[in-house]
Amino acid sequence: MKRFSKEAAIGIVTIISLVLLYIGVNYLKGINLFKPANYYYVSCTNVRDITISSPVFVEGFKVGQVRTIEYDYSSVDKISLVISLDEGMKINKGSYISIESTLLSGAALHIQLNKFVSEYYKPGDTLEGRLKAGMMSSVEERLLPQIVDLIPKIDSILTGLQTLVNDQALSQSLNNLESTTKQLEMSSKQLNTLLKNDVPEIVSNLKTTSSNLSTFTSDLNKLDLDQSINSLNSTLGNINTLTLKLNSNNSSLGLLLNDTLLYRNLNRTLDNASGLLLDLKQNPKRYVRLSLF
Repeated sequence: MKRFSKEAAIGIVTIISLVLLYIGVNYLKGINLFKPANYYYVSCTNVRDITISSPVFVEGFKVGQVRTIEYDYSSVDKISLVISLDEGMKINKGSYISIESTLLSGAALHIQLNKFVSEYYKPGDTLEGRLKAGMMSSVEERLLPQIVDLIPKIDSILTGLQTLVNDQALSQSLNNLESTTKQLEMSSKQLNTLLKNDVPEIVSNLKTTSSNLSTFTSDLNKLDLDQSINSLNSTLGNINTLTLKLNSNNSSLGLLLNDTLLYRNLNRTLDNASGLLLDLKQNPKRYVRLSLF
């Protein structure tokens, strides 16, 4: 048996190692070299986030992956992708490839099948690639400009907030608030003391006063108010009768009070009596005569 030379053995081992390395690297990329596949070209203008071995889906199911990415220098903004699809995968004519960016795995290709025709592309045909704006693109296009516009406002707010925090009036207000809190605490303690000590005594006094008022009301109910009112009405009637008699000219007292002529005669009589008494005092001999034996 003829043996290989040392150099030939090393060459064979090296070739086998390179083949295994190539197969292993492709396997790590998700490329199965032993699985039958059909190759198609995808023409697109932007391959952002697309890498070799980026997955190809149809209806959410993985049917292949990107094998190569080539830029067409003979035209402007034209990039060709070579995708390998499962041998049983058929693509209806009029279908296109949608390129969608994802958050974690870069970009993915989605086959949008035209299910209204029964004619199919052949392996090696070129499909149209359309870039679909993903969530990150929407964030960059819509949210980032708003954030940029918002930054000066945030800076202004932070500046105003810093000015407010460094203001002495705020510090004084906080000190006043602390003082007010302490006063409220003291007032609360005093109120608790009042409720504990004084309020029960006040309630007791109120109960006593209520009891006395009830007793007074009971005694008041026992009084014969009707008899008292009748007696008062009788007294008022007598006073009214006396008043009528004093105002009447039919009684002596009424005449004395109301008849001016009688008043004048009486006054004249008193004047005469006064003059008589004065004359009697001055000339007693005129009225008294003494005879001696």
